[in-house]
Amino acid sequence: MIGHELAGRYKIIERIGGGGMALVYKAQDILLNRNVAIKVLRQQFVHDEEFIRRFRREAQSAASLSHPNVVSIYDVGQEDEVHYIVMEYIEGNNLNEIIKERAPLQVDEAVRIASQICDALDHAHHNQIIHRDIKPHNILIGRNGRVKVTDFGIARAVTSTTITQTGSVVGSVHYFSPEHAKGVATGEKSDLYSLGIVLYQMLTARLPFLGESPISVALKHLQEEFDEPREVNPLIPQSVENVILKSMRKNPQERYQSAEEMMQDLETCLLPNRRNEPKVDFEDDEDQTRVMPAIKTMQPGNHVTAPVYDPEDEEPDKEEVKPGNPKKKWKKPALIIGLVLLFLGILAGVVIYVNKMLVVPEVTIPSVVKMTEEDAVRTLEELGLVVDNNVIRLYKQGVDEGIVYEQSKNEGTVVKEGSIIQLSVGAAKELSKMPELSGKTLDEVLKLLKGQKVSEDQIDTNEEHSDSVPAGEIISQLPVSGEEFDPDTVQVRLIVSKGKQSVTMYNLIGKSRSEAESLIRELGLRVGTVEPVPSFTVKKGEVIEQWPWEPNQPATPGTEQSLKVSSGYPPEALNYTFKVPVAPNREGEQSQIRIVYSDALGDNQEGESRTITTTEIIPVKLLLAPEKNGSVEIYRDGRALDTYSVLYTDAKNGTVPQPEIEAPPVPEVPVTTDPPQEDIGGDNGGDQGTDQGTDQGTDQGEENGHEDDSALSNEGKGKGDKMKDSKKNHDDIDAAGWGR
Repeated sequence: MIGHELAGRYKIIERIGGGGMALVYKAQDILLNRNVAIKVLRQQFVHDEEFIRRFRREAQSAASLSHPNVVSIYDVGQEDEVHYIVMEYIEGNNLNEIIKERAPLQVDEAVRIASQICDALDHAHHNQIIHRDIKPHNILIGRNGRVKVTDFGIARAVTSTTITQTGSVVGSVHYFSPEHAKGVATGEKSDLYSLGIVLYQMLTARLPFLGESPISVALKHLQEEFDEPREVNPLIPQSVENVILKSMRKNPQERYQSAEEMMQDLETCLLPNRRNEPKVDFEDDEDQTRVMPAIKTMQPGNHVTAPVYDPEDEEPDKEEVKPGNPKKKWKKPALIIGLVLLFLGILAGVVIYVNKMLVVPEVTIPSVVKMTEEDAVRTLEELGLVVDNNVIRLYKQGVDEGIVYEQSKNEGTVVKEGSIIQLSVGAAKELSKMPELSGKTLDEVLKLLKGQKVSEDQIDTNEEHSDSVPAGEIISQLPVSGEEFDPDTVQVRLIVSKGKQSVTMYNLIGKSRSEAESLIRELGLRVGTVEPVPSFTVKKGEVIEQWPWEPNQPATPGTEQSLKVSSGYPPEALNYTFKVPVAPNREGEQSQIRIVYSDALGDNQEGESRTITTTEIIPVKLLLAPEKNGSVEIYRDGRALDTYSVLYTDAKNGTVPQPEIEAPPVPEVPVTTDPPQEDIGGDNGGDQGTDQGTDQGTDQGEENGHEDDSALSNEGKGKGDKMKDSKKNHDDIDAAGWGR
């Protein structure tokens, strides 16, 4: 069995126990992902149809119990020849193991355990279910100390013939009530008698009755008294002994009348004012029928021999016997024979009396199938049979409500008078109650309905958007929760949530605040936080940023959309006009001037471009802030000429250095000379001198002129270098985190 999946649902993990009737395994419920205990009927019973029917009926009846001190039964089933019961798995030990390990138990612990067993019995008895096999083996103690009673009603599955067939009954007979041992009807008080024995054993570490065979133990329950608990364990309070003595009375009428009454006594027996109360007294000493001693069965080969008279064993009579009187001689033998006959008569009377007490008349069971329940009960009771109060009422196709369709013992079976017959009576078709499905996932619902015998073909689903139910969960159901339905014909309709319906978010960036808010509402969203943010680049009143839904992102109606809106320039920003002097390459000649500037609005912005022929001042408007300085670059005829840095602090304080205005170079004026004249007679030298002087002056002038140009160029170059150094300083400031 280990590793086998029973019914495709219960995976067997390990064997954890067993008895004469069944083996118990730990298993995992694959469907519900939990550990369970599975009781599997032993193979010697699988072909006993009567036994199996009783086994299933009793298990189904016990499954109706729901109590914290009762082991829950989840399922009853069959796979091939494997008959099983699925029940709650309890981590812990059974009471029998605890008694073996450390009995006698502490009084308060034993009373606490007995009280919880009583609570479980009270619940079962109110549901017309008698346990009939209360013993330590059927009491489980969880790791949290909670007591759990198991195998309710299962004992009814074991017939009287099973007493000699199973080892389990050999153990159970020590806890039988007298009426159980006698074979007559048992009831609630029989369970209380068995509980009294369990309490006795917990406190004394022994059983009240022991014997060589189950029959001899059963007879002791009927005939003998037990050693009182305080004689075995003097530490037991008198109040606790009183509970045991009352619960173990042989006459059921002298026991507790209900489990509730016994539980109330247990709950108060350890109170200080009760511990030393007087011993309970039963007023039956005079009226009680005397219990006859048990008669041992005669074994083959044993003989009962009458005493033999031996004259030599007698002392001679002191009185002399007169001759001629024969009656005197026969007096002693006659007396002995009379005593023997009297003994044999008494012995025969005892045997007849015991047989009369123990032998119950037999009855042949009639068929009550197809009778009404009322007629069937009357027929059986007239024959001296007892009809079980726990009538099984099930819907059976073709059987009218109130009509008997099955009886626990077949027609013609010979049973003892007083035997219990259980009837199965037709009922209206059993309907199930629809569970609450809303809020569960579709997978969870399918598993749940499958457990109620509803197939997937009987389930219709539709999807709808929902603002309140997460996607994949059930919004509504038909039939509604709590409504009764027939699992064979029901059609279940489910509405499954698709989640909130989404919309595509607009791109709100660059739009005015009023326009953006209007678009948000148009999509069914709420306007969330609107945060004003200073900006150098976005016009005042326009949206800079939107969240949490980005442009073109699916958004959920009903949620909030927040905005950041430009509040314009920051209050510390200032406008500054920087006047740039520019000059042509040569005065009077055309030069193309181009301005490129950077400020808080951005880098490398194109400024004014113009053609000049003379020195001019070009104003450049800059927007500056504490972390946004400015710079101006001058290009002449396509070549970088100068770069100026304008710091925010200088502009704010009015200390911005102004560039010097330089005059452009003046164009050269050409030198003209008179035509040479002839010089006769010595004038050549003068002419030569004059020409040489003139040429030299011109050359010198030209040379000086180039030097001047060179000096101007170098001077310009020096100023340019100076401005480049200024730009470098400006770049260093930016690198330090000022930014533009």
